[in-house]
Amino acid sequence: MPEMILLEAEEKMEHTITSLHHDFSTVRSGRANPKMLERISIEYYGVDTPINQVASISVPEATQIYIKPYDKSLVAIIEKGIFAANLGVTPTNDGIGIRINLPPMTETNRKDSVKAIHKMAEDSKVSIRNIRRDIISHFKKMEKASEITEDDLKYYQDEVQKLTDKFTSNIDDAFKQKEKDIMSI
Repeated sequence: MPEMILLEAEEKMEHTITSLHHDFSTVRSGRANPKMLERISIEYYGVDTPINQVASISVPEATQIYIKPYDKSLVAIIEKGIFAANLGVTPTNDGIGIRINLPPMTETNRKDSVKAIHKMAEDSKVSIRNIRRDIISHFKKMEKASEITEDDLKYYQDEVQKLTDKFTSNIDDAFKQKEKDIMSI
């Protein structure tokens, strides 16, 4: 039973790391990345729909994103959605699709992006620590109910701490890698 709880904790921590990588992918580094548009939704037949579900998104050049809707009537709606998202870019409508030319990142943009990913990394660390706290609390309840011994409690607390350290280290590594990508010119 306690082993299953440890596995569940590890699974939750892995999910946190996966979520962090997804969040990192939406932050702009030096190159164009279609994932930076994932947060943008448009109204399509009365339903908020992500752009990537109504259009193909490609990167023809390192500093350019091209969005080609499956339905040409959506071009203007997608253009308005990009303006409303406040990405700091100006979309260009060519009648068939939308071209977004990304300006070179300034030092200020880079520092702001690093601050944003630092906050994401810290939030993920808090999430990992909350998982640790909940699992240790569960083990303490089991010890009070005499389901595990005091020695077992100590052992499982150490195991949870090892998991926490491992995933916190993974977060730090992911942050350093993304920071390096953002700061490289």
